[in-house]
Amino acid sequence: MWNYRITSVWGIPIRINVSLLVFLPVLAWLIGSGEQITIYTGIINGFTPSPLDAADLRAGNTPWLVGSLAAVGLFVSVALHELGHSWAARRYGIGVDSITLWLLGGLANLETIPREWQKEFWIAIAGPAASVLVAAVAYGVVLVVPASLPVVTFVFGWLVVTNLVLTVFNLLPAFPMDGGRVLRALLARSQPYATATRTAARVGALFALGFAILGVLSFSPLLLLLALFVYGGATSESRLVALDTLLDGVTAADVMATDTERVTGDTTMADLATRMVEEGRTTYLVTGDDGTVAGIVSVDDFKRSRGKATSVEEAMDTNVPRITGETSLFDVYALMNRDRVNAAIVEADGDIQGVITSTEMTTALQIRREAGSVAPPRTAM
Repeated sequence: MWNYRITSVWGIPIRINVSLLVFLPVLAWLIGSGEQITIYTGIINGFTPSPLDAADLRAGNTPWLVGSLAAVGLFVSVALHELGHSWAARRYGIGVDSITLWLLGGLANLETIPREWQKEFWIAIAGPAASVLVAAVAYGVVLVVPASLPVVTFVFGWLVVTNLVLTVFNLLPAFPMDGGRVLRALLARSQPYATATRTAARVGALFALGFAILGVLSFSPLLLLLALFVYGGATSESRLVALDTLLDGVTAADVMATDTERVTGDTTMADLATRMVEEGRTTYLVTGDDGTVAGIVSVDDFKRSRGKATSVEEAMDTNVPRITGETSLFDVYALMNRDRVNAAIVEADGDIQGVITSTEMTTALQIRREAGSVAPPRTAM
């Protein structure tokens, strides 16, 4: 939500979240403040052939120029970091849906999560490796920039320092950051994948607690936000892996409802409510004028549209995932969650075989839990 596409690389959409658009001017101001310029000038002078004068960089409107260029450069660096992850993922045949730049950095959204530990290790380490490469290129620029361009020298010197610091920070074993994923990959060499994830998530939670304490003591909202991100990410990943393990081996064909009923798009919501009560059903396929299935309407759609829609066509979900019977139930869950719908249509050669709703999903989970049917973990990510 609130993401804006700016370009694409290798066919991967690169988006900017509105939080970054709001934060960039603040970041530019922070970097361009006199104190920060003085501090970083001292560091950069340690490796630049042409020493910088902090007083010149702080004169007039130069701090704003320095801050703006450095802020944009930072998030270009973050994009390159995420492209490092994406390049490694694509090398393993894993698609990348998008890259999103936001307040706390970037996120590469992989189509699937690899479970072979080698794959996860190299995909995780590729991001920090890209950041080191960016730092090396920026250092090369610092070495050749003439002394008459102090702003350029400062900005690229700042990028050298920042990329190296972010590389070290990213490699902290705070799941779900890169270091946490590296930790999980190494643990998965000798442990079940779900166990390795739980261990990495616990370590991430401890780091989140540390970030929160530092945030309170230093009055840093960013550290508090980072703590929430790390804790939320670690918890969410742990739950997803547990769900994947629980549903291992279960396909859409195993749980789909085959006795599906249909309703036309021009059916009124009142008539739909009557049918639901009389037939004891909560989900119907919706057919168009040509008899083809145009979407799905469920009791949840009825509740959401009460008073807003008069016909099924106005209330139905049209962006319903269409899958095959061989699709794993976990992938079905991921698709429904991604598209924010509560049903998926199972097809074979264009013919509808059945429907999976949140009801079938919940039933399958209850049965697997009660039966204690957790399949042996696969070697992956």
